[in-house]
Amino acid sequence: MPAMYKVRPLHSAEVLPGHLPTCMYRLPNLHRAPAAAAPQEEVDPSLQALESRQDEILKRLYELKSAVDGLSKMIQTPDADLDVTNIIQTDEFSPLATNGADLDLMLGKDYGALKDVVINANPSKPPLSLLVLHSLLCERYKILSAVHTHSSVKSVPENLLKCFGEQPKKQPRHEYQLGFTLIWKDVPKPQMKFSIQTMCPIEGEGNIARFLFSLFGHKYNAVTSTLIDSWVDTAILQLQEGSPKERGAVLRSMNAALGRSSWLVGAELTLADVVAWGALQHTGAANAAPANVQRWAKSCENLAPFSSVMKLLK
Repeated sequence: MPAMYKVRPLHSAEVLPGHLPTCMYRLPNLHRAPAAAAPQEEVDPSLQALESRQDEILKRLYELKSAVDGLSKMIQTPDADLDVTNIIQTDEFSPLATNGADLDLMLGKDYGALKDVVINANPSKPPLSLLVLHSLLCERYKILSAVHTHSSVKSVPENLLKCFGEQPKKQPRHEYQLGFTLIWKDVPKPQMKFSIQTMCPIEGEGNIARFLFSLFGHKYNAVTSTLIDSWVDTAILQLQEGSPKERGAVLRSMNAALGRSSWLVGAELTLADVVAWGALQHTGAANAAPANVQRWAKSCENLAPFSSVMKLLK
């Protein structure tokens, strides 16, 4: 069939392959392997400085993380139990009969400053176990004691303002071994601050009692220390703050334990006895407790630190 029309060629046959027009800009051929490696481009000095700074920051962050991880092993959270394996004494020693431990060894040497324990407590529910421990500590160390009232509390009974008894004539601070300050404040539970730089605040009567008892420097074996820790938690959480059914169960357990020994754990007074006695007094059911519990409570109250706190309840 003859062609209907002819189309004129778009380029002249005289243009040889590879001879392209130069009217437009050229682009490198991405599909052809380079004959030789292109020379390395210069890196912007400001970019190099930024990368170096980033590397330095990452290095410092890693060092800070390592330091924080190390400190976290020394610091206890407010609701965590302290490690009592280094607190409680061995079975053959009594905290009332041994000499005081080295506070500098346990708490660290701080030249030119007195170690201060500051406790906030609500006067509507005084922490009896902490007051007993304060009296026990006063038998071991030279303590500068003080009681204050926070502005959040309108009034405090006179006996609580004098809960530390008559204080001897104050001497210069550097002549004391430990400072013990009690502040009556409107707080839901007792709070303690010791060293802001090395440990976080401790909350809860049981946890503060563990810290104070650690200042005696005594040790128990692992089994005994576990039993003491269990009694402390049971006394606070169930006997003092639990329901009537829980309190009854705890009193029965105490009665059974006190039928086997004179004290809750072993043959000597321990932290378990101090905390449990304070919790029992808060229940108001001491006179209705089982026979062994009443006998044990009388044994506690025959000791001077307990009898002095008993006066606050009258």
